[in-house]
Amino acid sequence: MHKDGKSGRIYKNRPQSILFVIACIAANVLMTFEADRTGLPLFLDTAGTILVSLAGGFFPGVITAAATNVACVFFNEDALYFVVVHALIALLASWYVRRFSVKKPAGVAVLAGITSLFCGVLSALIQWGLYGQPQNEAVAEMSASFSQATGLGAFAAFLLVNILLNIVDKGLTVTLAAVIFSVMPESFLEKIRDRGWRQRPLSDNEKRDLRKWSRKAGFSIVARSSISLMSVLVISVTIMGVIVIRYYYGDEKEEKTKNAQSAVAFAATVVDGNRMDDYISSGWKVPDYEKTRQMLQKIRDNSPGVEYLYVIKVREDGCHVAFDLDTQDVPAYEPGDVIEIEKAFEPYMPTLLEGGEIEPIESKDKSGWVVTVYHSVKNSRDQTVGYVGADVSLDYLREQMSDFVFRAVLILAGFFILILSYQMTITAMFTLYPVGSMALCVEDLAESGDDQKKLDENVKKIRKLDIRTGDEIERLYREICDMALNQAEQVRSIRYFADTTAKMQDGLIITMANMVENRDSDTGAHIQKTAAYVKVIVDGLEKKGYYPQKVTKKFKSDVVRSAPLHDVGKINI
Repeated sequence: MHKDGKSGRIYKNRPQSILFVIACIAANVLMTFEADRTGLPLFLDTAGTILVSLAGGFFPGVITAAATNVACVFFNEDALYFVVVHALIALLASWYVRRFSVKKPAGVAVLAGITSLFCGVLSALIQWGLYGQPQNEAVAEMSASFSQATGLGAFAAFLLVNILLNIVDKGLTVTLAAVIFSVMPESFLEKIRDRGWRQRPLSDNEKRDLRKWSRKAGFSIVARSSISLMSVLVISVTIMGVIVIRYYYGDEKEEKTKNAQSAVAFAATVVDGNRMDDYISSGWKVPDYEKTRQMLQKIRDNSPGVEYLYVIKVREDGCHVAFDLDTQDVPAYEPGDVIEIEKAFEPYMPTLLEGGEIEPIESKDKSGWVVTVYHSVKNSRDQTVGYVGADVSLDYLREQMSDFVFRAVLILAGFFILILSYQMTITAMFTLYPVGSMALCVEDLAESGDDQKKLDENVKKIRKLDIRTGDEIERLYREICDMALNQAEQVRSIRYFADTTAKMQDGLIITMANMVENRDSDTGAHIQKTAAYVKVIVDGLEKKGYYPQKVTKKFKSDVVRSAPLHDVGKINI
């Protein structure tokens, strides 16, 4: 199997490629597990990924990255959040090796430096967004010490420490991968690179020519299909995310609202409605005030989601406080305090003043995003004398949704890169390379004209592609092969008939010329000499550049071959 003429044997390289990727995944996981077990502030999880990216390109590199993080979930539950970092490192390494050498120390150092800076910054941002602090305890201690020593903020200190640690981590992993890559046999690397081809693998020069040809098309197949796939993925995930969040938010709000309704209904039975005015005017002086307040405290503490619980009487000038329970962040109103009516409650004031019941009210005010539930407090004559109110804070839902979206984006981004890499590889192998290779060959075939040698060479070149996509493209390839062969054979047949006709024509001319010689014994070899002189003249005209548009190859042939007939009129004389 030589470099320019590989055939179906390329498919036998797949098991070797798969085993190579599995071995690198295992190496990543083992090194990461050992670092995690010993508490090292390093991950050491990218050596195998970088090696696969250097040897086989971005797609197997991204597979190695994603599989490594999925496997690491068994001992590090947060590993999935860093798939995107790992996948981007694979893309970076595969891009770098296509443009620069990693078989020299300088090239390895540059790759290690770029990777360290990139990974240090991105992983620091992810850790701070997820936990608000470093993930590793040792790194947290170093960052705190560095912050105290330099006066930098907590995040700035952590960012610098994380970059320095990544210089060590990526310096080790990149160097290890580069050393192994430099000693790998070229034959093995060739097998790794040749996996997945559906035709004869193209050389670097052929790929370069194909990229130039593809750029002439304006918008490539790979770009169009990649944008289409990403659009579908993003739209689908966004729609599903919105649906999930809305259902989650709705269920949570409904559950907490029901808890609040149960709490205010129970609290309303605890408060003595006959003493409502005494609670407001005298407060702590009322004999059972403290006991009632303690019972309300227990009700609030045992009602999940209820943050504020209070008893008020609604009047024209505002809400008069009877009971208001302390919270961690907001001090309680004292009995008799008057709270201004908030805008969200203004439409319900007539109903509240009349002592009627209202539905839960969702609002955003100085207390935050809350759902307020009221239940009337009645006296012994079944008259509404006040309301027990409970506020369910929904601010935690916003925080939970933001955290959920952030985590989901991190995980999905890594797997989006994997899906996009797979799609780009499949499109290139099954569509771009076969179609582009056929197009270049057809262009060469069209430019061959009636040159039999070039036609035969292009037929061999097309058949040498050996496209095996197993779909319409392969069928098109077979048809093009047949068309090229038929064209070459037709030109060959036409050339044969033309040559035969020319020989017959030459024979006729010579016969007629001989008739002239036979009629005139003085002519002698004059006919042949005349033809020779004519040839010398037209060759001289061509050499001197006279009449370039007139003196063509065909014109010269016709004149020289017709020269023997210049005395044909002597036959009659």
